[in-house]
Amino acid sequence: MKNLITDIKGLKVGNASDPKLKSGTTALICDRPMVASCAILGGAPGTRDTELLNPDQTVEAVDGLVLSGGSAFGLDAAGGVQSWLRSKNRGFAIGPVRVPIVPAAIIFDLINGGDKNWQRQSPYWDLGWQAAENAAQNFEIGTAGAGYGALTAGLKGGLGSASFKTPDGITIGALVAVNALGQATMGNSPHFWASPFEQKDEFGGLGLPSQIPDGTDIPATKMSAMREGGAGQNANTTIGIIATDAALTKAQAKRLAIMAHDGFTRALWPSHTPFDGDLIFALSNGEKELPASEDAFVSLGAYAASTMARAIARGVYEASPMKADPAPDLFPSWAQKFGA
Repeated sequence: MKNLITDIKGLKVGNASDPKLKSGTTALICDRPMVASCAILGGAPGTRDTELLNPDQTVEAVDGLVLSGGSAFGLDAAGGVQSWLRSKNRGFAIGPVRVPIVPAAIIFDLINGGDKNWQRQSPYWDLGWQAAENAAQNFEIGTAGAGYGALTAGLKGGLGSASFKTPDGITIGALVAVNALGQATMGNSPHFWASPFEQKDEFGGLGLPSQIPDGTDIPATKMSAMREGGAGQNANTTIGIIATDAALTKAQAKRLAIMAHDGFTRALWPSHTPFDGDLIFALSNGEKELPASEDAFVSLGAYAASTMARAIARGVYEASPMKADPAPDLFPSWAQKFGA
């Protein structure tokens, strides 16, 4: 187990980023088409081809998924990934034509200090192609791909991933770009809201504090950080993918995506706000049958939520500072602020 979403057989992930742009793209490539759905609970989403993922729509499976910076401009990245897949003769067959199915979601990172002054065409199509070209089982997290220019309230965000094998032998994996309006940590402390789910000190091993950090009012502290971070400018969004090797129908994938959103609420305060476009894709490679017990799917959803919460904390924990070119980081990384 690599503690990455690629612990799910048949998945590869690639990142591409541009330091001057202070933005990037992450592509998840399926070795073969896989059942997928999604759930959107944020109030400001930016998406491509998510409607076809509803259980009542015709297409059952996807060839890949894209998480990208760039707000609506970043949706161009899906075109790059789609073209890369087409070059590999992948896609939904319609007569002699193949159309790769590549739903996408974006975060808002347009005002993070990067140079967004492109001319006729945004750079995200090329970033999408490059991310697909870079897809592998091992990939970088933190300041990488779609999380390259991500921010949270008072700290840098980032790209996170985690995995878990359930007692039933089912594997769950999460991938997430954390650019939240809220905070992943408790007040001014280094403690992560996701601490109860941490595995093997993957984000510092600090656990939960014995009392409210420094005696501060956590809600008030968080609201102050959000104002500092520009709340109300739609400069936010956390987007993720939850994947499993359990065989799921499209309707079950939809429900898994909904349940995985509990990981957002356990790792970010607040989440699902009017200014976040919070979204989770759910993906199944269909290799293992769920146990016949009535609570098997409920347990799967609970593990999906805890794995997503861990991935969020890892994305913030692993973020690294960038050079002041073209502009300094707006917020410190977790390691910079807390001296780790």
